[in-house]
This record gives sequence, structure tokens and C-alpha cells, in this order.
Amino acid sequence: MSLSTARSFLSEAGYGEQELDANSALMELDKGLRSGKLGEQCEAVVLFPKLFQKYPFPILINSAFLKLADIFRLGNNFLRLCVLKVTQQSEKHLEKILNVDEFVKRVFSVIHSNDPVARAITLRMLGSLASIIPERKNAHHSIRQSLDSHDNVEVEAAIFAAASFSAQSKDFAAGICNKISEMIQGLDTPVDLKLKLIPMLQHMHHDANLASSSRELLQQLVNSYPSTPMVIVTLHTFTQLAASSLIDIPKQLQLLLQYLKDDPRKAVKRLAIQDLKLLAKKAPHLWIRENTQTLCECALTSPYNSLKLGMLAVLSTLSGTIAIKQYFNPVTGSSSVPPRLTDLVKLAQECCYHSNLAVAAHGVIVLANIAISCPEKDIVQLEQDTVLGVESLLMLCSQDSSSSAQATLKTALTSLVQLLKSRPHLSQSAVEFLLGQLHSACDASRVLMCHALAAIATHLPVLGDGMLGDLVDLYRVASHSSTDKQQELLVSLATVIFVASQSSLSAEVKMVIKQQLENVANGWTVYRIARQASRMGCHEFSSELYQSLRTRVASEHFYFWLNSLKEFSQAEQCLSHVEDGNYSAAMSAIAEALRSYQKGIASLTAASTPLSPLTFQCEFVKLRIDTLQALSQLICTCNSLKTSPPPAIATTVALTSGNELQRCGRISMQMKVSMDEFRSLAARYSDLHQSSFDADYATLRNVELQQQSCLLVSHVIEALILDPQAASFQEYGTLGSVQTESEYERRMMSVFNRVLEEHTGCLCDAVIALLKVPLSFQRYFFQKLQSTSIKLAISPSPRTPTEPIPVQSSQQLTLKVEGVVQHGSTPGLFRKIQSVCLNVTSTLQSKTGPDYKIPLDTKTNEIEQRVEPHNDYFSTQFLLNFSILGTHTVTVEASVVDESGIEWKTGPKTTVSVKSLEDPYSQQLRHQLQQQQQQAGAQPAPQRSAYARF
Repeated sequence: MSLSTARSFLSEAGYGEQELDANSALMELDKGLRSGKLGEQCEAVVLFPKLFQKYPFPILINSAFLKLADIFRLGNNFLRLCVLKVTQQSEKHLEKILNVDEFVKRVFSVIHSNDPVARAITLRMLGSLASIIPERKNAHHSIRQSLDSHDNVEVEAAIFAAASFSAQSKDFAAGICNKISEMIQGLDTPVDLKLKLIPMLQHMHHDANLASSSRELLQQLVNSYPSTPMVIVTLHTFTQLAASSLIDIPKQLQLLLQYLKDDPRKAVKRLAIQDLKLLAKKAPHLWIRENTQTLCECALTSPYNSLKLGMLAVLSTLSGTIAIKQYFNPVTGSSSVPPRLTDLVKLAQECCYHSNLAVAAHGVIVLANIAISCPEKDIVQLEQDTVLGVESLLMLCSQDSSSSAQATLKTALTSLVQLLKSRPHLSQSAVEFLLGQLHSACDASRVLMCHALAAIATHLPVLGDGMLGDLVDLYRVASHSSTDKQQELLVSLATVIFVASQSSLSAEVKMVIKQQLENVANGWTVYRIARQASRMGCHEFSSELYQSLRTRVASEHFYFWLNSLKEFSQAEQCLSHVEDGNYSAAMSAIAEALRSYQKGIASLTAASTPLSPLTFQCEFVKLRIDTLQALSQLICTCNSLKTSPPPAIATTVALTSGNELQRCGRISMQMKVSMDEFRSLAARYSDLHQSSFDADYATLRNVELQQQSCLLVSHVIEALILDPQAASFQEYGTLGSVQTESEYERRMMSVFNRVLEEHTGCLCDAVIALLKVPLSFQRYFFQKLQSTSIKLAISPSPRTPTEPIPVQSSQQLTLKVEGVVQHGSTPGLFRKIQSVCLNVTSTLQSKTGPDYKIPLDTKTNEIEQRVEPHNDYFSTQFLLNFSILGTHTVTVEASVVDESGIEWKTGPKTTVSVKSLEDPYSQQLRHQLQQQQQQAGAQPAPQRSAYARF
């Protein structure tokens, strides 16, 4: 019964349970550990990793590991094996064990067992703990002793432990290196044991002497033991050691290339290729021209497709790095060979038309990377060869739906898109070819080709009009069944049509898409197409699709979500009819849009749930509403100059006050209010940007553009009306140099530049120009691909949430803050956490001591620390001073810093209440002083007499 309770608790998804729940689960597991049945004990042990995942804080993990250590000490070998597996699964939690000595002591006691299997499991346990006990001499000694054991199981366990400790401890690696060398070179050591001992040498990289001696030993082994297994293991260990020590990579490249060229065994060649690829990723800058040339010669002469494929994979990795530039820029003094005549280009051209699709794909990658990075001279022929190679591969793969053909097609299309980005003049012919292939390709290939066309049209919108006719014709006949690939094709084709039409869909196009959706599309496909329409600015069409979907969902939250999207699309559709110069129509359109937005925000709030609070969406829409209201108010302010001109005494008032703006009358103050409002909106957009750590780049760029549009309007108000001389556009930034990535961004940038450059003087025209750009609802509004959250634990913690923590005023409070970084299914997809910034502030809420003036610096504490998470865990301490008696509120706020050094306000924010009490000694002194004062006040005054005068 107890284990079923624990299992049900641990199987629940989500975080945020209280400590009491975690402790109760630990107690239930403890009951299972103390059970008399072996099955229940094993089941309790294997549930511990879920407990650690559920509550990853040290106080519970320490208790749990001590219980596991007891089971390891007292249980049988099967239980020990279960504890070992749990320890290896929970490797990232090991550093949270607080009583390391006690834990190791309980585990280590089994090393003295007479059972070699028990000793072997203990050795593997010690090896798994090497990260937290790297310098334990008793563990080092036991591993050395066990290497001499006559039991094979114990020796293998000792080798595992020795490798683990060598990776962590410099002293152990230096001490064990000679013993390993003797065992490897000893004649009495079996060959299979030598094959297990050799990989240990890859960890001997802690200093140059150790790495050098290990390399010499490996060199001797390669020469002394030419058998295939020995050469393979030794060469791979050689490569790992060189990759870790870095200084020997050039020598290792030469050695691997020598074996690739001269050794006739395919297994050795395959291993050499595998290690060359590892070094190509690790240190491409160390590949000199001779290395690449040797690899090309081997690939040209190899008769085996599998080996040729491996060598081309290495070359395709190198072709996207600095190594390709070193290959085409020879050292001074050597003769320069035209790129087309080099062996690398010959090899790539030959492989582009190879019968093996994987070989052809790598040939295309190499050729495309050469065409992108090659010097300008002699480039025309290379470009033509690359395009022909890609087109032939596309033609070959587009009608084949097998997985290998689809992988090759994806590779070829990716290379084509990259080539067209750097060589735009090739785009027209490439697009025509892709459109021609779309009609004859299979559905899976059509989806990939649509993605490529969308990427090309995004970067070169001028090609969109030419695509549209063919795409609409294809959409008419695209789908004849409801298979997954057909549904995916409908979405992909619709996306390309939206990109090509640049947010202005004709009635014919809408009718074609709707007919197909009504015939074969399911609800999810319709939603995905509507989502793409919202992203591309086709709001009228997306509104109709959301309207049709509202009643087809099973949850009221989904209904409100779709209803809010419909209202937002209708609101943006109202703004699309705004015309230049028609200010009253613009005011009416904004008012109509605001009505829809208000309905939408109400539905959006109803759609939020505790697990999905829709924070970003709500804030983004609120900012859009406030921006539209500010733009409407600006038009009213501009019009008020006609309805309420400056009074006759405005000039006199301006001269008297010394403020030239008073000549304009009340509009000057209204303009100042409007400017401040736009700057406030820009600051709020900046806050939204900073809080969106998990957003994709396009969404962040969208928020940034909204912020810059508000800054632009505020600067234009300042420059044209308030203070033309002192206006500064420095905050606005250099927008012209930024490469645009979407149609929405491109149109916004053109408006920015026009308003900044022309200074036409009419703010209303600027407002209308901004309104005419359809708002783009980017991916993060609909979909969260990356999820990152921080969970904090503060100690000391109050017994109840409302009870303050007592502290004496003469002492300082040590506040310990621990935290765990929690990730979703794809951690670090857009950005990773480099460090966590913890900000602790305290404010005095109520004072209980005597009422006198308190210096401001004693009322508050403000401390900030940055800590780097290790295995998603961090911990730090703050020393806080509460010298003022009373109740203080302590706020701990976390923010994260990514790898670029940018700080993101992700939260969370936690508050605790602290009550500062008077210490007993001060209280005693105060009581004594009060008593003395009372006694002095109670003594009778001396009587006056005539003698008292003299």
C-alpha cells in the first residue's frame, strides 16, 4: 500500500509541490526499503530517481542517498546493483549530498567483503561517485589493489573505477599511469584485458609530461601490436588524448591520414575516418592544406562507397569552417592553383552525380560551401556547377518517398537556400526549377520544397509574385486524401502562398484554399494554416478560419483561445483599410479595432489556466491596445490645433515664462504628455522583451520593432514640435544596417526610415503609415519551443507562510538561497543559461522601537550576486542586517544571464517576512535605564527655606 502511494505521487506531472509532500513520499519509500520482501525493496530503490526529479533540493537528496547507502551496506548483491544503477542515473544530483563522508563510509565498508561480486559492485559505485570524492586515498588504494585481483569481474570493475577517477583526479592519474603501463606491456596480461586497459590512457591529459608519456606508450603499442582490434582501440585512445590535450592534434591528424592512406584494412580506415571527423569538429583551424589535400586524394582513389562517404562527411564538415579558406589560400611562396582545378572541387563535382544518394548529398554540401566562401575570381563556373549538381539531385530525389531520399533532398535544399542567400542572382532560375518540380514530386518532397520556397521568398520578396500563379494552381489539385503527408502539404503550400502574396490575399486565392480545407482538411490543419496567416499578416483570412474552428473544440479554454484569436484578427483587419490623409477614418478604424481587442483580451484571460497562464500573450495584447490608444490620442492632439488654436496672449505668456512652447497654446502640453506616453510604452516593450527568455528570435525581433516604433514616434514629436534643436535619435539605433528576416520587419523598417529621413512634419501621416503595416503574431504567441524555469528554496523558512522569521537586532541573518533550473523537452534551443543573478532587497514595513529619525541605509538591504549553475543547481548565501526593530519584508528575485551576457528578467520572485527583535542584553539595559529614570522622577523635590539661599 505504501509503495502504491509513493508511486502515484511520483507519477504526477508538474512541479510546485510542497516540501511536506516530498517528505511524505520519502517516508513511503523508506517503508518499502525496510520491508522484509526483496521485491518491495527493489521497487522502492528504483523509484528514487523520480523522487530526485520531483524535488531536486539537497535536504531531501542527502537523506535519500544515506538511506540508499544503508541498503547498499546491508542488502544483497541484487539490491546493491539496483542502488548502483540509481546512483548512475542520478549523477547530476550527487554534489547535493551534504554528508559525503558518512555516505562514502557506508558504501566503502562493503569493499572488505569476501564476495568478489560485492567488491566489484562497490568499485563501480566508487567510480560513479568519483566526481564528489576525487581525492579519497582509501578509494585510490582499493582500486590499485583490485587491479591485481584474480577475479575478472573485479578487475573490470577496477578498470571502470580507475578510468572514472583518472578523469577527475590529477594525482590519481599520475599515480596509476605507471601501473597501467606495466599491465599493458606485461606478457602475462591477456589481450582482451589490454584492450580494456588502453582506453584509460585518454584521461592522462592533466599535464604535459603525463600526456607526453602516455602518447609515447600508445605509439609503442601501435608499432608492437599490429592486430586490428589493438590498432583500432589504440588509435581511438590516441585521438581522444590529443583532443583533450590540444597540443598534439596536428601530429594526430598526420598519423590518422597515414593509416587511412596506407593501411589496407577497412576497419582501420573506418576508425581513422571516424576520428578525423571528431577532430574536424573539434579543431578545424588546425587542418592545414596538406591534410585536406591528402584526404581528397584518398577519397578520389577509394573504390569503396562506404569509405568515400565517410571521407566526404569529414570534408563537408570542414567545408563550412575556416579550413576551406586555408585550402584555397596557399602559403606565400607556393604556386596558386585555380579553385576549379583543385582536387577538392574535382571530388565534389564527381560526387554530385554519384549513384549513392548520401555521397551525392555530401558532394553538394562541399560544392555549395566552396561556392559561398570561394574568392570572387573564377566563381561563375563554380556557381553553375553547384546549381546543376543540386538540380540533378533534386530531380532524382523528388519522386522518391523513401527516408534516405528525403534526407538527401532536405540536405540539397538546405545547401541551395544557403547558396541563394549569398548569391541572390541565381534565385530566379532556382525558383522556376523548384516550381516545375513541385507538380511531379511526391507529397513528402513537396513539403520540403515548399519550405525552401518560403525561405527564398522571405529573403527575396520580389520573387513572390512570380510564384503565386503556380502555387495556386497546385493548391487546387494538391490534396485528394486526408493522410498526414497531405495535411502537411496543405499547410506548407498555404505558408508559401501567404509569403508570396505579402499579406494581401485576393478573393480567388482565398476561395481556392477554403475549398481544399472544406474537402479534406482536419481541424488541426485548419488551425495551423490560420496561425501561419496570422504570422504573415493575412488577418481577414485568419479571422474567418478561427471563426469556423471555435465550435469544433472540446474544451472551453480552447474555445476562448480561438475566440480571442478571431477578435485580434478582426481588430487588425479594421486597421488594414486605413488610407493616407483620411484622419477621421483612421480614428474610427482605431476605435473599432480597440473594441475587438477588448473583447479578445477578455476571452484570452478566460483561456488561461494555472498550467498555461498565457502571460506573454496577455501582456503583448495589452501593449498593442495601449499603443493604439496612444496613436489615437496623438491624432486627436494634432487635430486639436485646428479646433483650439493658441490664444491671443500666447506670445506674451511665452515671453513672460521664458518657454517658447507656450506660443503654441495647450497643444504643447498635450504633445509632451503624448511623448512621455510613447516612451513609457517603449519601456514596457523592453520589459516584455527582457522577460521572454524562451522566445524565438523572430518573436523577439517583433517585440523590438514595436518598441522602436514607439521610440520613433516620441522622437519625431520631440524633433518636429517640442525641441527641434536638442532632439536626439541615438536611442533609436542604426536600423538600416540590420538584415531583415521577414516581410513584416521589412515594411516596418521602410516606414521608420521614411519618417526619419523625410521629416514631413505631419505626425498623423506617420501614425497612419505605422497602422497600415499589418501586425505579425509570431511563433511564441502560439507555440513555446523552449521552456526554462527556476525554482527557489530559501532557508531559514518560516513554519507557516504568514509567520515572520525572528532575528535579534544585534545579529545578522544568513539567508541561504538554493535553486534548480528546470527545462522542457528541448533545453537550450534558442539560448542557454550562463549564470543566475540573485537580487535580495529588504524593506521596513512596521517599526516597533522608539520613534526617531532612521538613516535610510539602515532601513533596507540591497545585495546582488551572480552564481553559475552546475548540473542545473545553484546555491549562495546573503548576510542581512536588521538593526531597526520591527517587521521587514525580504524579496529574493532571480534573473538569468545567457551566453551573450544579456540579462533576462525571468523570475521567480519570492518574499519572506523577518521580525527584528531586541536582544536580551539591550533589553536589560533599557529596562535598567527606564527604572533609573522613573526613580529619579519619583524623588521629592528639596524644600526651600530661608537658609537655602546662603
